Amino acid sequence: MTSLRKLGQSDLEVFPLVLGGNVFGWTADQTQSFAVLDAYTAAGGNFVDTADSYSAWIEGNHGGESETIIGKWIKERGNRSDVVVATKVSQHPDFKGLSAANIRAAADASLKRLGTDYIDLYYTHFDQPDVPVEEIIGALDELVKAGKVRQIAASNISPERLKASLEFSEREGLARYVALQPHYNLVSRDTYEGELQALAERAGLAAVPYFALASGFLTGKYRPGVTVDSARAEGAAKHLATERGQKVLAALDEVARAHDAEVATVALAWLAAQPTVVAPIASARTVEQLPALLAVAGLRLTDDEIGRLTEASA
Repeated sequence: MTSLRKLGQSDLEVFPLVLGGNVFGWTADQTQSFAVLDAYTAAGGNFVDTADSYSAWIEGNHGGESETIIGKWIKERGNRSDVVVATKVSQHPDFKGLSAANIRAAADASLKRLGTDYIDLYYTHFDQPDVPVEEIIGALDELVKAGKVRQIAASNISPERLKASLEFSEREGLARYVALQPHYNLVSRDTYEGELQALAERAGLAAVPYFALASGFLTGKYRPGVTVDSARAEGAAKHLATERGQKVLAALDEVARAHDAEVATVALAWLAAQPTVVAPIASARTVEQLPALLAVAGLRLTDDEIGRLTEASA
């Protein structure tokens, strides 16, 4: 049984791979989504990440589809206390932004869709710099005090705003961010490394990176002359055209061979070994895609292998 990891300074204990819920209600229908959720939890997984806006970008969808599917699954399985559910506020078409009133209304709407009376980890999805951090933290603290949210976190936020938020929480004795969800992977390092990562480390925040596999590029299925049938193919394939992308793939292939592991597992293992990272997020449309992701829990790369991958991705 894989041991769970403590999420920053919180009381939450999580599996070292987060199951991304962005595909639920998008490229995976309810039946497929239930199958993936069942297989993930059967393997010991307990951390599911979604957002109130998933998947408003699809014609005919309005946002909240992913939360609704997860809520139905939890109800049918009766496993609410076994699953750490993370969702986010600011991007739902009906609940845009981070005003206090919007945060309150969006949280209630998420709770309803999820069919639960509490959210384990509640993220601000995209920061809204024209709203004072005092207003945002104040509203999130209210939700924590009301028992609607257990812990709070931030995604897509500047180091300056994150620092101001943490300082305000500490000064006023209010709920404090315990985690950060940055865009971070082997072909996108400057989106986290540097000031933001250093701040997270100083503040004891857990990093839970999204786009951990660069929209599928780091699974190794994108190769010269290969056509991949995926809704995200265009975003992933662009990395093939770069020197960095090719170097990273070559290094991943080499390390994967040494461990008899999948390329995706190695890419996630590199991420999991980085300072502050507690659990990368990856999504699976089908049960067949899961084993390579789940295997990160058991793969330890050597310092030399981590160094080789870091160098290839520089």
